[in-house]
Amino acid sequence: MLKTTNMPEALLSLLYVLTQVEFNSSVVSCDCLAHRFGNVADQPGRVRAYDTDLTDAQWQELRLLLPVPAWMEGRGGRPEGYCHRVMLDAMFYVIDNGIKWRAMPVDFPAWGRVYAFFRRWRKAGLVAEFHDRLRGKVREAAGREAEPSAAVIDSQSVKADAVVGAGSRGYDGGKKINGRRRHLICDTIGLLLQIRVMSADVTDRQAAVDMFPALRERFPTITKVWADGGYTGELITWALSVLQLIVTVIKRSDDVKGFVVLPRRWVVERTFGWLMRSRRLVRDYERRPDSSEAVILWSMTMLMTRRLARRP
Repeated sequence: MLKTTNMPEALLSLLYVLTQVEFNSSVVSCDCLAHRFGNVADQPGRVRAYDTDLTDAQWQELRLLLPVPAWMEGRGGRPEGYCHRVMLDAMFYVIDNGIKWRAMPVDFPAWGRVYAFFRRWRKAGLVAEFHDRLRGKVREAAGREAEPSAAVIDSQSVKADAVVGAGSRGYDGGKKINGRRRHLICDTIGLLLQIRVMSADVTDRQAAVDMFPALRERFPTITKVWADGGYTGELITWALSVLQLIVTVIKRSDDVKGFVVLPRRWVVERTFGWLMRSRRLVRDYERRPDSSEAVILWSMTMLMTRRLARRP
């Protein structure tokens, strides 16, 4: 044990400073912007205990793709007081396990802070920006160009929870589902390009008329889209004449019974299967359609993060 009697005051202050730096370095276990430049350095670290928590390999893939906070670019706001990595862990836990916001485990920040993070990223479009950056990196890792040249479109009807108001829900007569319909456009390897959540009574053709102009503007390299029989009719000629977009309909044969893998269409069906692995998406629990879209983007972000981390 070190004796401090008869020790000069300068040496005592030096030992104090060294002790403080060593203590702070053990607490700052993350290199996110909130830890480095925000107000998180004095908070204790969190022990990672869930299978949805980001591994070190996953965090290294995500860290440089995160949007820069507004307070670091002089656009207002105060430095954040919660670790970005912990917030991502909390988002993944909610979406993967399908819990209520108020049922957030105690080792995460308070549920109100996590929901505020979700709401802020949804409102500012940061989740879509983060998702698109990650998608480009996944495509390049798969040997593809960052921007796709073809896409597949389809829809999925899901039941809506009681919190979903009458203004954003409808009845799908074909599937006999009272709820919402997710209209999804993905690339040829199943990664999400565009998502729209509407009431279930909105037809596929109506949703495509709303989605195709935005798709053409965001991805000018896309010239061809594969679809099912729900997109036949004037939509094909309109897309070709107005948007120079070739829509190819792949129909199911009437002679075939049971499950059949159809060319190109199986890609988007597999993407819906990926989404349904997140329990938050088994049913639509969100009051707002844009919140449902944000949850879908977070689910795909979680999937792409795992894919990048396990690549050779």
